[in-house]
Amino acid sequence: MQTTIRRATIEDCPSMLGLIQELAVYEKAPDEVTVTLSHFEQSGFGENPVWWAFVAETDNTIVGFALYYIRYSTWKGQCLYLEDFIVTEKMRGKGIGKLLFDRVVQETKDKGFSRMVWQVLEWNEPAINFYKKYKANLDPEWINGILDV
Repeated sequence: MQTTIRRATIEDCPSMLGLIQELAVYEKAPDEVTVTLSHFEQSGFGENPVWWAFVAETDNTIVGFALYYIRYSTWKGQCLYLEDFIVTEKMRGKGIGKLLFDRVVQETKDKGFSRMVWQVLEWNEPAINFYKKYKANLDPEWINGILDV
């Protein structure tokens, strides 16, 4: 089984949205995904993209992706924010997540950013254990704020 990590293209968006829905089910929020395919495509590949991604492809099928955007810290400058990182359930445990994560780490370095930032649910032990292998700082001190308008 050969897995290729490559930059996402607009043609990948339907598959990526399918994986986003799978992630929402895993995170116990299946009805929270409301983004349309059109909005998703425009946001990543329109005139002013706000996100970029890498996909993992096996046998011409997208089996994972990592989507990021640029975040600004007044203390640290530009940072890479990893918004979504998923490998489809049946392909987990095969090293694909490591390939994707390593590629995003390299992107962070290539862009000269000071850090990469992401969130993980406190109950997601498999993900937490994965990040601990990287010696990531998992900070329980900050509380997330969300305001739906």
